[in-house]
Amino acid sequence: MKKYFLLAVIIAVSIVSCKPRESADKDIIGKPEVEVKDGKLTPEVLWSFGRIGDVSVSPDGKKVLYTVKYFDIKSNKGNAEIYSMNIDGSEKERLTTTAASEWNAVWRPDGKKIGFCYADDKGVQIYEMDLDGDNRKQISEVNEGDIESFSYSPDSKKILYVRAIAKKDKFAYLKEGLDKTSGRINDDLAYRHWDNWVDNIPQPFVADFDGKKLSNPINLLVGTEYESPMRPWGGMEQITWSPDSKKIAYTCRKKVGKAYAFSTNSDIYLYDVASKTLVNISEGMMGYDQNPVFSHNGKLLAWESMERDGYEADKQRLMVCDLATKKVTDFSKNFDQNSNKLVFAKDDKSIYFISDHFAVDNIYQLTLADTSIRQITKGVHDFTAVMLSSKGLIGTKMSMSMPVEIYSVDPNSGAEKNISNENKELLAKVKMGKVEQRWFKASDGKNLHSWIIYPPDFDSTKKYPTILYCEGGPQSTVSQFWSYRWNFQIMAANGYIIVAPNRRGLPGFGGEWNEAISGDYGGQCMRDYLTSIDEMCKMPYVDKDRLGSVGASFGGFSVYWLAGNHNKRFKCFIAHNGMFNLEQQYLETEEMWFVNWDLGGAYWDKNNKTAQRSYANSPHKFVDKWDTPLMVIHSEFDYRIVASQGMAAYNAALIRDIPARYLYFPDETHWVLKPQNGILWQRNFFDWLDKWLKK
Repeated sequence: MKKYFLLAVIIAVSIVSCKPRESADKDIIGKPEVEVKDGKLTPEVLWSFGRIGDVSVSPDGKKVLYTVKYFDIKSNKGNAEIYSMNIDGSEKERLTTTAASEWNAVWRPDGKKIGFCYADDKGVQIYEMDLDGDNRKQISEVNEGDIESFSYSPDSKKILYVRAIAKKDKFAYLKEGLDKTSGRINDDLAYRHWDNWVDNIPQPFVADFDGKKLSNPINLLVGTEYESPMRPWGGMEQITWSPDSKKIAYTCRKKVGKAYAFSTNSDIYLYDVASKTLVNISEGMMGYDQNPVFSHNGKLLAWESMERDGYEADKQRLMVCDLATKKVTDFSKNFDQNSNKLVFAKDDKSIYFISDHFAVDNIYQLTLADTSIRQITKGVHDFTAVMLSSKGLIGTKMSMSMPVEIYSVDPNSGAEKNISNENKELLAKVKMGKVEQRWFKASDGKNLHSWIIYPPDFDSTKKYPTILYCEGGPQSTVSQFWSYRWNFQIMAANGYIIVAPNRRGLPGFGGEWNEAISGDYGGQCMRDYLTSIDEMCKMPYVDKDRLGSVGASFGGFSVYWLAGNHNKRFKCFIAHNGMFNLEQQYLETEEMWFVNWDLGGAYWDKNNKTAQRSYANSPHKFVDKWDTPLMVIHSEFDYRIVASQGMAAYNAALIRDIPARYLYFPDETHWVLKPQNGILWQRNFFDWLDKWLKK
C-alpha cells in the first residue's frame, strides 16, 4: 500500500577477482534492442526500459555513481550493473558486467574505491573495486545470514552493515527428529509481514575495516528481536553515521509480537561506537520517527516524524534536534505538506527535501534561521530524491511519460538537466499520450483534482472508451509516477482515456483532505470517484456507454464497492489484490494498527460507530447489486491482503452468473515483479477491457 518498493532479486553465480566488464558470460543481461511498431507502448516495450536504482554523488561532488537494471523476458529475470558519470552527464562508463546484480553501490569516503553488494553461490558479501571497475575484491566474510546493505564510516575505518538474524524457534523441542516437517508453530501476532514469514530479523552491525577486510563485528541490537531497518520499506536511509564517525543514528521500533502488530511507534536512537551507550533522541514522540540525517558539522540531527501512533499516513514532519541541548523543533509546523528525503546544505543553514503538493513532487528548501520554506523545482513531474554536488543538486525524477532519470538541478533557479538519459532512445520511439490536469467540483463543493491521460494521436471528434483509475494506499497520491504495471501511458496506447482522480484521503492537498478517508471508506472518497467520471462523461469525446473501472489494493476495494453502487455506469471492472470482505480483512491482515486506524477498530465492537460504519460499507455486502463483468487478480504471497479476498469476490460473481475471470499468481506478492508474469498481467488487463469496452 505504498508508492515504492525495493526489489532485490539475487542470482547465484561464481565471482572471480578480475575486471568485470571483460566477462563474456552468455547469461549477462544488458540493454535490449527494441522494435516499437507504430510508436505503440506494449508490455514488451514497457519491460525494456532501463530502471535506474542506487544513485550517489562522489565525496568531491564531481561524479555520480548509479545502477541500471534491465530485464530479459525469455529468461524471466533481471540484472543491474554499476555506472559512473560526471555531474554534467559526460564521460559515462559502465563499471561492471556480470551475470548477477550489483546493488548498494557507494563511494568510499576517501574517494579511492567503490563499494557494493554482490551475491555468489555462498551468499551476499561486500565488494570493492577501483573507480574504473578494475581490481574487484571481496572485503567481507559474513558466514551467517546474507548482508542486505551497508555504509562506510566517514573516516573509512569502519563499515556498518545490515544482515538478517534468524529468529529463535521456541518450539524447536517439538520438532526433534522431524527434519522433513514443514509445520509452523506460532503463538503470537506479527508472524508474517507483507510477503514473508518472519523467520529472521534485519539488524545493524558495525565492524572495523583496515582497507582490506572487515573484523570485530558488533551487533547494535544483540540479544533482541527488534528490526533496524524496519521492514518492509526500510533500507540504509534509516541508519546513518555522524560526521566524526563516533556515533550511529538508527531507526527502530522496539516492539515484537502483538505490540509490534498494533503500533507504528518507532524512534531514533543515537549509539556511541566507543562506549556502546545509547540515547533515544525521539523519546515520547509516538508515531513513525525515521530516516535520520546529520548536519555536516555534527551538531544537528534531522529526521522525518509522524505524530500519532498507529497512523501510517500521518503528516511527515521535519524534526531537527540540537544534539548539545537535546531540544527538538518541528520546522514544518506551519507547512501543510509532507517532508521527505532530507539533506543538509553544505553550510548546514538549510535543509533540502522532497514534498508532494497538488499531485506533483518537487524539491524544497527550509532555511533554519527563519523557518521559511521555498519551492525550488516546478513542473509536472515527481522528484524522488535529492543530494548535493559540487555545483548544486543532483536529483532523480520521473513522470507519467518517463521512467526515473538522473537530473542536475540549480538550487537557485530550479533549472534542471537530464544527465543520465538512460532511456532517451527508447522514449524517442514511443508515442506518448497527452497528460493534463482537471479540477471538478466535488459533491460537497470542494475542488477535486484529476489527471486525464489521452490516447496518442487523440482526435476530439471521436468517442473513446474511458477508464476510471482507483488509487491504492489508501493514502497514496496519484502523482506523476511511472509504473511498470499501473502505467497510464500503456492504457492510453491501447485506445483508452484514463481518468485518475486524487479523491478524498490522499496527501498533497492538505491534512484535512488526507484524513477524510479514515473510517469512511464508502463515503466521500467514493462520491469523488463518481463525480470525476460523471464530469468527464460530459465531454463529447468520452463514450459514456463504454466505461470501465480498475484499481489495486484500496483501489481494488474501490472497484468491488463500485460494483455494487455504480448504478450501471460501468461496463466492466478489474480489481487487483483488493479488499472484498472487511471483516475478513480485519482478522487476516498482519498490520493491526492499519485496520484499527483506517477501519476504526474491530467489527465486533458494536458500540464503535466509526467501525460499524466501515463494516457496513464492506463490498461483500453489496454483491446482491452486482450486474457487471468483473476480472479479479490476486497473488499468493500477498500477506497484506490475502488471496482468499480475491477468490471470494470471483466466486461471488460466478455464483451470481456475472461474467468473471480470475488471474492468480502463486509466486507473486502485493506487486507483480517477474517479467513474464508482468506481461501476462498486461495481456489479461487489456484482453478483458477490450472484450467489454470496444465495439
